[in-house]
Amino acid sequence: MKISRFIKNPLVTGTLLMTGAGAVTRVIGFFYRIFLSRTIGAEALGIYQLMAPVFAICFALTSSSIQTAISKFVGDATGKCAKDLCSERKARAYLYMGLVLSCILSLIAGGVIHRNADWIAEKLLGEARCAPLLVLLTWSLLPSCIHSCINGYYYGRKKALVPSLCQIAEQLARVGSVFIIYSVLTEQGQRLSEWHVIAGLVIGEFFGLLIGLLAFALERRLTPKSYLDIKDSIKPMAVSFAAMVIPLTANRLLVSLSNSLENLLIPQRLQVFGYSSSDALSVYGVLTGMTLSVIFFPGVLTNSFAVLLLPAVSEIRARNDGKKIHDTIFRAVVCGMLLGLIFTALFFLYGDWLGNRLFHNALAGRYIRRLAFLCPLMYITSLLNSIMNGLGMAKNVLFINLLSCLIRISMIWFLVPTEGIGAYLWSMLLGQVFAAASCIFCLREYW
Repeated sequence: MKISRFIKNPLVTGTLLMTGAGAVTRVIGFFYRIFLSRTIGAEALGIYQLMAPVFAICFALTSSSIQTAISKFVGDATGKCAKDLCSERKARAYLYMGLVLSCILSLIAGGVIHRNADWIAEKLLGEARCAPLLVLLTWSLLPSCIHSCINGYYYGRKKALVPSLCQIAEQLARVGSVFIIYSVLTEQGQRLSEWHVIAGLVIGEFFGLLIGLLAFALERRLTPKSYLDIKDSIKPMAVSFAAMVIPLTANRLLVSLSNSLENLLIPQRLQVFGYSSSDALSVYGVLTGMTLSVIFFPGVLTNSFAVLLLPAVSEIRARNDGKKIHDTIFRAVVCGMLLGLIFTALFFLYGDWLGNRLFHNALAGRYIRRLAFLCPLMYITSLLNSIMNGLGMAKNVLFINLLSCLIRISMIWFLVPTEGIGAYLWSMLLGQVFAAASCIFCLREYW
């Protein structure tokens, strides 16, 4: 009976679904990175990775916080008045609010990038070859925003199946389309380039959008219609929605800008150290496109759990159950530590083998071994950040993340020109030590 109740718990089933989908996409993505490292090379992979900061900033500005707000308010609507006929109309009203706002922001962001692609590539990214990639990337913004909002709607309803299917469909379409392009180009005697990889990303976003729209259309068709009028509630609903979206967007935008600055500085400061532009991009590609894909791979379990841990902790907080909060924090730290130590041992012992076997790159193997000690710190920090957000400590999370970024940026700026890439590896370790210790300190009253 207890096992049946445990399995039927939305937090458990949702975590299992998201973990399964995340594992599938991580495995596909992992081998995809191996494929790219062998077809386009480290330098082109580094150019491709320069797109990541731009996409992260656009996502933070146009949809990330909106998805979170939709999830929160849809959960409130369907949770507080689940038996009320107006609950479904309110839930969908929040979705439509988010969609309108997200689409407007994505069109504005896309237009700005499209018109200023050359300037952004040369002045901000430091690589003129990124300009056509930026123009192509703008086509992914609108579909990404729409299916992110739909995912937020289903997270709020504690239905993780649709977001999981979107995630898998997006990854399959991305990788499959690039492989088809590669096959066609090979027959024609041409090489795959970073432009084709971005094209695969755009195709993947459209497929994720298609799955989300089909699922939502099917649900609307099967759900009984409610004719209750909620027009009088729209204005206060919109005010509450905006009150959450605006500060949340500001927080995530600041963190994304800090992370983006960090990523953009690495190849530039490596050139000050003495590398050529090509060598700096190659080292950056090995680090971000190969090494970190291995280090981040096991985080699929903790990331899935963290997404669903936030509303669960928020509910516990509403009940003012301090003991349950203490137990949740303790279990999160123990689980994160145990999982992290296991993968630290594996990566440290077999890092060289992984680099040579998977990427045919000895440098990637050395980086994997050196960054293996990040695992416990990353997993603990991820879970504790989610708990802190659930406890209403979003400002603390922002402050910790910004200071952690500042540590890394400072070491990149001052030490990489004299010590090389090793200084950046140390900055990652010190930043994660600070973040984990700060999270534990902020939650000290619950220990």
